[in-house]
Amino acid sequence: MPELPEMENYRALLIEQVLNRTITDIKITREKSINIPVEQFKELVIGERIVAITRRGKHLVFQLGNGYRLLLHLMLGGIMYVGSNQDQPKRTKQVIFDFNEKELFFIGLRLGYLHLYTEEGIAKELEKLGPEPLEPSFSFEAFLSIIKGKRGKLKTTLVDQKFIAGIGNCYSDEICYHAQLLPMKTCNDLTDTEKESLYRSIRYVLKRAYELGGYMERPLYKNDLLTGGYNQHCYVYDREGETCERCGHPIVKDELSSRKCFYCKGCQH
Repeated sequence: MPELPEMENYRALLIEQVLNRTITDIKITREKSINIPVEQFKELVIGERIVAITRRGKHLVFQLGNGYRLLLHLMLGGIMYVGSNQDQPKRTKQVIFDFNEKELFFIGLRLGYLHLYTEEGIAKELEKLGPEPLEPSFSFEAFLSIIKGKRGKLKTTLVDQKFIAGIGNCYSDEICYHAQLLPMKTCNDLTDTEKESLYRSIRYVLKRAYELGGYMERPLYKNDLLTGGYNQHCYVYDREGETCERCGHPIVKDELSSRKCFYCKGCQH
């Protein structure tokens, strides 16, 4: 499932590709991917410019010229692609936005969705999300205030979107590795030094992953050489049996609260 770095990468690249462009047509092949009747959706979206693209956690928000917002959550298996009739993935598209000379394909929205809301509706949908970990306001003091009293395991706490927005399976493992903490360690057992290490690792790993293009395998558009660049730089995620680059021990795959979990027994404690 795309996490904060992947969605931030998408946001930045989509600004280059479709910001301030007018949506001239829409094709919808799966009505369950949207939240209102197809004709009403088209009436409110076709002919509108995308005037801003923002991110909140794992969501993207497309702001339209008429004040409405499109809320995108790709969930498991969802991707996007900017192309044309001649340049597109050979997969079923649930929603297609036409911008005349190019198209934006929303693919794999079986669990994901593209919902249309007013500004107030968007705020209500996102109000329960935790803080944005890369924002300047997410200081060490702010982190201490939200982790205080937490008793769950590190991995399950990190993937809780009400705790911090945007972290999922991949980066919870990568963060724990970078902080040299086992993902099954409980939050209330962390020392002050470990809390500071965890905070710094959250910011470092997410920023590094975004700058490397995240781990999405398919490019956003033809000749996109950035998206998916993090695949070659994972510390532990999906590296079961490989050698830890820090201590030389083999990387272990385990299961924690029904989630796959990768870590190194040699240097995580």
